[in-house]
Amino acid sequence: MGRRTIIGIDPGTNLLGFGVIAVEDGKPRFVDMGVLDLRKEKDAYSKLRQIFDTVSEVVKTYHGTEMALESPFYGKNPQVILKLGRAQGAAMIAALEQGLEVCEYAPREAKQAITGNGAASKEQVCVMLEKTLGVDLTVDHLDATDALAIALCHFYTTSNPLSKLKSSSSWEKFIQAHPDRVK
Repeated sequence: MGRRTIIGIDPGTNLLGFGVIAVEDGKPRFVDMGVLDLRKEKDAYSKLRQIFDTVSEVVKTYHGTEMALESPFYGKNPQVILKLGRAQGAAMIAALEQGLEVCEYAPREAKQAITGNGAASKEQVCVMLEKTLGVDLTVDHLDATDALAIALCHFYTTSNPLSKLKSSSSWEKFIQAHPDRVK
């Protein structure tokens, strides 16, 4: 596989983080990160439009080849999950429209991949990203480092030769892999 550029997205309707890593010669390298601050925007649909436009621009600017998104996690407030899902959907469509592969990772999965601890704090994740990527990540919002962690988690997952040996995640994949077991 040639050069890869992974765009990580931490979706949100108030703050959306993005992180970009390039993979060259099998090694991840920090490219950029940032936050789209939507807290002053009151119209929910305008926020979704801005998310779509910003993610589209990030993909174009950095010539993204893959996108990794943080998946909405279980919460007590269904309205929050709905809003996060909408933000995630706007980012997904921006990526899919430009031909990127899209994958999702749970927050605990990314924390586990970066720090070895699925319950690590956002600050611990930031410190490990600095050490791993060899950069100073002084940030105002940890949403950007969360997005960078999602991108690096995707790199680790897709670069691991053992990840291809995991069991099927769906019935369709199982049936394709074992046609003789279906009657």
